[in-house]
Amino acid sequence: MSLATIQRPVEALPPPVPVRAPRRWLFVLAAAVLLAQMAIAMVTTAVAQTPTVDEPVYIGATVFQSQQQSLRYNPEHPPLGKLIMATGLAFADVRLDPGFQGDQTELGRHVLYESGNDPGALLLAARLPMIVLTLLFGVVVLLFARDVTNASGGLVALALYTFSPDLVAHGSLATLDVPAAGFLLTSAWLLWRARTDPGLYLPLAGLALGAALATKMNTLAAVPVLLFLAFWHARAKAVLVMVLVAVAVVWASYLAVDPLLCWETPPSLPGAPVGLLPFPEPYLDGMRVQLGFENRVWGGYLFGTHYEGSHWYYLPVALLVKTPLGALLLWAAGAVAMVKRPAAAYVLAPAAVLLLFAMTGNRDLGVRYAIFVPMFLAVAAAMVAHRRYAALAVVAVAASSLWTFPCYLPYSNEIFGGPSKTHLHLHDSNVDWGQDLGRLADRLKRYSGERKWLVYKGSGVPEHYGISAADPREVPPDQVQGLLVVSNTAIAKADDVLRALIDTSTPIDVVGHSITIFRRP
Repeated sequence: MSLATIQRPVEALPPPVPVRAPRRWLFVLAAAVLLAQMAIAMVTTAVAQTPTVDEPVYIGATVFQSQQQSLRYNPEHPPLGKLIMATGLAFADVRLDPGFQGDQTELGRHVLYESGNDPGALLLAARLPMIVLTLLFGVVVLLFARDVTNASGGLVALALYTFSPDLVAHGSLATLDVPAAGFLLTSAWLLWRARTDPGLYLPLAGLALGAALATKMNTLAAVPVLLFLAFWHARAKAVLVMVLVAVAVVWASYLAVDPLLCWETPPSLPGAPVGLLPFPEPYLDGMRVQLGFENRVWGGYLFGTHYEGSHWYYLPVALLVKTPLGALLLWAAGAVAMVKRPAAAYVLAPAAVLLLFAMTGNRDLGVRYAIFVPMFLAVAAAMVAHRRYAALAVVAVAASSLWTFPCYLPYSNEIFGGPSKTHLHLHDSNVDWGQDLGRLADRLKRYSGERKWLVYKGSGVPEHYGISAADPREVPPDQVQGLLVVSNTAIAKADDVLRALIDTSTPIDVVGHSITIFRRP
């Protein structure tokens, strides 16, 4: 008997069953549903909210630079974000007095309320391009996370992005925080792709980086990290092309407003060693204006305490308050899983540098100064998409986000009491940024016939919305009778006079979690 006949045949082991990614059509459908619900949330929010503090300034500057080809207003921010807003305002018949004289705050009020324009229509027209950009950055999050992990990871990242209350809130406003952060995220993603095709993706990364720099100047903090990543995988000439493209975008944004750059330096700017940067003089002067803001003393509010100055830990703490618990879990787990992988340099490093830079600032005014965190860490969370708890965490995030609909700005998570309690922990753009003046006007119809007193934080004009109220701080306290209406940020920062009025009043109603109505005896 031969050896071949006495040996038992060895059964072949079955091949390992791969983890199947979602089919392409399911992947596209799921992504479309996530983006669609975010779009609905943002448009609903944009329609319902009256102007926040910064929006009239940006809209006024946008109208002025479009009609007068001038960079005179809002020089502390480059013009690209306002050029994007102008694409929406181009469909509105905006009237502006060409002889207007005043500062940028007065300009915003003039454009929205004093020129015969419809404030609601102008706001929505300026907000819609930002909503579109926010959705496009969601696509970047999806593709970045898919490139780093797989299709399932991409969908988990997109879910965290689209259900983020902070991104929905600020992505639906005509402001610059989300666009600037999104362009940086796009640059980091394109650098990740440039590892295999630098000739194609490095110029595109420079385009996105230039767009970030031409939107907000705080994005300069990420430049060393992104350039290091570019040098890591490409030749110096290719990186030089990226730098030149970025600089060209900044110049182009200024020349698009004023081709002759007829610029007059504002008076009394602080000195700063910025003259060697290869940017237009208005950009450099804008940096000096920003440095002047940093030299001012601003007030902050954290966990019931109002303080002067800033706390280095403010932004991390504020993010803990205002981020859904499921997102915090996935952020942390994803960051730990990613930290030893090459993707960490493209995802975690830029976010960490930007956060450390933001923590050195002296304006403790809201998590919008760290709005890049939910973008980058959504990508990091894709690393744990295969874990059993990931789906439950995403569902928890969705439920928490939908809970606060349509009042996303004052969101806080369940540990801190939810949106109705946010004003006890934080103030300003975290909860009360002037967005509920229209809702207040509707609510006050329930109290017709009663005398009304108002302390409002915001850029809206109460009279435009039919609110007739006096300032209670301008008369003796014994004359303040009827309804006392106070923005929650004003409560947090109340002086002795206003505090005494509040302490001797009875709270009877709340509007949008941002304005409290008291009754005075």
